[in-house]
Amino acid sequence: MKVLIVLAHPDQNSFNHAIADTCLKRLSDNGYDIIFHDLYQEKFDPLLDKNEIPKDGKVDDMIEWYCAELADCDGIIIVHPNWWGQPPAILKGWIDRVFRPGIAYEFEDGDLGEGIPVGLLRAETALVFNTSNTSADREYTVFKDPLELIWNNCIFDLCGVRRFERRMFRIIVTSDADQRKAWLDEVTGLIDKHFPRQ
Repeated sequence: MKVLIVLAHPDQNSFNHAIADTCLKRLSDNGYDIIFHDLYQEKFDPLLDKNEIPKDGKVDDMIEWYCAELADCDGIIIVHPNWWGQPPAILKGWIDRVFRPGIAYEFEDGDLGEGIPVGLLRAETALVFNTSNTSADREYTVFKDPLELIWNNCIFDLCGVRRFERRMFRIIVTSDADQRKAWLDEVTGLIDKHFPRQ
């Protein structure tokens, strides 16, 4: 089975990188084939050209490669910080360019785009790991947890991925080594839950 991991954080020493490294190690230990992308390291271009928008739009070889990997994976793991209640722009651009019509979703015959699309992704499970410096109380009462809505409702459910779990680690800026180790143990536990040893 193949699992796609996408990391979006510019600092190689960030806790996001530690999360991704933990996912990589545990998935490998559990016997999975892993596709890994560090979008900042790869200098992914997040800008969507107007010619890419249609289902039959022209995309470059790099985007075709990302699309093929997305379509072929059995599980998806996304790792990113909470920036202004959203993913970093580079990750949003990856979604815009790679979760394409005909790859991640399509509209039924006769639907010109006004209806609810049909999800096409074969991945059965998606995990999202986030980091934040916002308290849980403020996140839920003031901001209404926008990342949950984005990833669960607007992306994965719409694209056919039915098993979804998201874990937010907070507050990063004041966390110590012991806390971070405990959090990474949680990451390992969630990998084992959704991607057990084969």
